[in-house]
Amino acid sequence: MARLLIQGQRPLCGAVRVAGAKNAALPMLAASLLSAEESVFDNVPDIEDIHTIVELLRQLGAEVDYSPADHRVRVQARELGNPTVPPALAAKARASFLVVGPLAARLGRVFAPHPGGCAIGTRPVNVDIKGLSSMGATIGAEEGYYAIRVPGRLHGGNIYLDYPSHTGTENLLLAATLAKGKTTIKHAAAEPEVTALASLLSAMGARIKGAGTSIIEVEGVDELHGVRYTVLPDRIEAGTFAIAAAISAGELAISPVVMPHMDPLTHKLREVGVEVEEDGDTYRVRGGGPLASAELQTLPYPGFPTDLQACFSALLTQARGTSIVHERVYDNRLQYASELDKMGARIEVQGQTASIFGPTPLRGATVRALDLRAGAALVLAALAADGQTTVEDVHHLERGYEDIVGKLKAVGASIRREQ
Repeated sequence: MARLLIQGQRPLCGAVRVAGAKNAALPMLAASLLSAEESVFDNVPDIEDIHTIVELLRQLGAEVDYSPADHRVRVQARELGNPTVPPALAAKARASFLVVGPLAARLGRVFAPHPGGCAIGTRPVNVDIKGLSSMGATIGAEEGYYAIRVPGRLHGGNIYLDYPSHTGTENLLLAATLAKGKTTIKHAAAEPEVTALASLLSAMGARIKGAGTSIIEVEGVDELHGVRYTVLPDRIEAGTFAIAAAISAGELAISPVVMPHMDPLTHKLREVGVEVEEDGDTYRVRGGGPLASAELQTLPYPGFPTDLQACFSALLTQARGTSIVHERVYDNRLQYASELDKMGARIEVQGQTASIFGPTPLRGATVRALDLRAGAALVLAALAADGQTTVEDVHHLERGYEDIVGKLKAVGASIRREQ
């Protein structure tokens, strides 16, 4: 196990390079299973979740050449002989379930355990399962696995999602590309990463309309071909560093970003008193002024992203007055509040709503990263705290942030990792 030691109250200044988006790269790599031809992916982040999905592709029978230093992955799934997702890999990353759609479409069978990942509340896969069932798959339970079999070939269906799950939307989008006939996915997720996946699939020969809206239509084709594709920048990493600049009273130039993807965060940062400047693909953030309290609620895109909620809550501990944060996406994502309280924050949680009373001086303490984004929030709080903070269980952070220690050091943070 590893931990981070952070000496706080040092303003961050300089430039930060944003890595490729984790939540875009993972479904794109799963999409490589849909074709027997080679696909090449550039700007792939060097993080643990990518290492996990690469190993999963290999165990399913694909040939994978992964160069973390070059941020490039080559995949050729010429033959897929193993339709079983290993439990050890499924437990590491929720994204492991994204191979279910491609395997059902290409092999006609797949056996997958319930996926793991961060413990941030109920994260069912019923959207994926119900959708595949509507496309002709039979679903059973065998020795702890979802047993999915397709008699013949998946067929198009008219699917309505109970909620706009982005992984559910992606899984069904992947499956529908090789299904016979037309598939319509209603109440679909509209996240930029879903749109990027549709763009990739279209480049492979898929016929897709409506990605980025609540209704996606897919006309199935007989086969897809290989592709070379560049992963878009990670809006969540960019947002994390933007909040880091604000909470440390520093100034950062963060690039590259797709500016419209930052709109929800930009609005809230300016609302609480943080200066934000948009310059091409560079996002400049300047902190140091007084912060005002705010009300925040997370919602599916284009709402405020749940993956930035914990980090923004850390910032709100330094705002004057009472801030209210409503978590609308995951039912257990406010558990980090007790860790921030150890550092001097005053946060009261009732159900999925947190009341944050500020400003409160933060002080160094020993805290635990309970999940990926909670760990990021604790690192940001440590940047503002008086004294040294020890953040334990940082393996959660390394699932989603590439070289966060090196990037923070480069802009002035006093931070080191200990094994």
